[in-house]
Amino acid sequence: MDMMWSLLAIGFAAGIAGGLFGIGGGAIMVPAMVLLLGMSQKLSTGTSLIAQIFPIGVLAAIVYYREGNVNIKQGVILAAGLIIGNLLGALFANQPYISDQFMKKLYGVFLFVIGARYLFWDVIAGMFQKQ
Repeated sequence: MDMMWSLLAIGFAAGIAGGLFGIGGGAIMVPAMVLLLGMSQKLSTGTSLIAQIFPIGVLAAIVYYREGNVNIKQGVILAAGLIIGNLLGALFANQPYISDQFMKKLYGVFLFVIGARYLFWDVIAGMFQKQ
């Protein structure tokens, strides 16, 4: 029963982050399941993907659409890339030579690079602009 409430809370937090920032829920759910629930990286990733099969963002997307903040054509193109990318990523991650530890490190690097980009890009880009 505790696992059910923990997963519900993780999903809720991921939903809020998705609605606020448009990030995939997996960016929240996967590390939360690994760090808080002790699940393996691969099991957390697979579980996160199952949770996202149903179009969970539909209600949030309606709100953004009503406010004029949706480009449907670009969203459909993005979805096509997601379908192919998810397949290729899943095929890679589930190879027998890809360890859970490697996946954790790869995910950490991914999050670090994205975070650094958000925190420091304006500073770095400013250094290369012509004065």
